[in-house]
Amino acid sequence: MKATPFEFRFRLAIGALIYGIGFGLPWLIYSVGGPRVTTTWLALSGALARTGALTMQSAVLGVTSLMIAFAIIGAAFRVWGTAYIGAGIMTSGRMHGDSVLAAGPYRHVRNPLYLGGFIFACSVAILMAPLGAFVFLTLLFVQNLRLIFGEEAYLTAQLGDAYLAYRERVPRIVPSLTPGLPASDSAPNWPRALLAETYPIAMAICFAVLAWRYNADLLIRAVIVCFGLSLVVRAFVLEKPR
Repeated sequence: MKATPFEFRFRLAIGALIYGIGFGLPWLIYSVGGPRVTTTWLALSGALARTGALTMQSAVLGVTSLMIAFAIIGAAFRVWGTAYIGAGIMTSGRMHGDSVLAAGPYRHVRNPLYLGGFIFACSVAILMAPLGAFVFLTLLFVQNLRLIFGEEAYLTAQLGDAYLAYRERVPRIVPSLTPGLPASDSAPNWPRALLAETYPIAMAICFAVLAWRYNADLLIRAVIVCFGLSLVVRAFVLEKPR
């Protein structure tokens, strides 16, 4: 189930395609006579209100707050992980396995970038139709697992017992509250990490500021603009990975 080198090299493009499927699939079905398209934002709020435990206003407020929280938490994990692993490695089209990194979030979870990316994606999924959100998160989860298994196989081959010992002490996906290993002397590079994670940071800000307008179309446009901005930063600001 591990990803191929092609999948790893083009993981950003594949992820963008998965985003497109999530947003576009329900509209494609609707165009050929399927059910009317609504957002998960509205559908989930309505489902909570129908339980009788919350008013519709309270349900919308709760779902909106959850969406913002997911965006902020996901972006924070992404920045934290990139600060320690390095922006060059994060954006590289090949795997790197020079040494075991036991610093920052990598003392608590082996894959903070994939974890943060998926948590962040849950906030974006709320803007999609329920069917699109389900397909989107399922495909993204499968992609992340394939990438994780591919990296684990590569690191095991490159680092051997050192990486196997790291795997035994640090969980793969669910972070431990206490660090599994002593801290290494790796220093974070926060400015480069902030640049490398332009998309989740910018989008988290958009969610925090614009979500209270309760306008899904506005936030969808923000997704497109923020993603485009991140591509510009990668192309013209960040140094090319070696």
